Amino acid sequence: QVSAMLDRLYSRFDSLSDDMGVFKVETIGDAYMAVANLVTDQESDHAKRIAYFAARAIEAASQTPVDESNPSLGCVSIRVGFHSGPVVANVVGTRNPRYCLFGDTVNTASRMESNSASNRIHCSAQAAWHLERQAPEVVLTSRGLVAIKGKGD
Repeated sequence: QVSAMLDRLYSRFDSLSDDMGVFKVETIGDAYMAVANLVTDQESDHAKRIAYFAARAIEAASQTPVDESNPSLGCVSIRVGFHSGPVVANVVGTRNPRYCLFGDTVNTASRMESNSASNRIHCSAQAAWHLERQAPEVVLTSRGLVAIKGKGD
């Protein structure tokens, strides 16, 4: 049942990524990694793309039943995090090659997700800086100082 739910959820995310010009890098278990400004030049709106993708992903999750045969379980709740910065991209392996991203930006984005609240988007100060310039209509609310493992406050 979990794999069926993830398939329904990730199919919705895949459709969103196509619609919004966001590149799906990979899924690992219950984590979905997407990126902007990697395979096409989106420097002028990469943070805006990811922010809007994130908001629509939360909306899609909130409309995805945990178990279609048991509506009493409700719908999926997700946490979202994003960060802006440089990455290294490469295909690794020969037996089952995978396209992977590496670098502190990936680690920081992961920390943003793990420190996010349910059905909320947590972005780094760097991502917020870009977002304020690319999408001033997006309302950002500070959570104050948040201790991030390996990053400090």
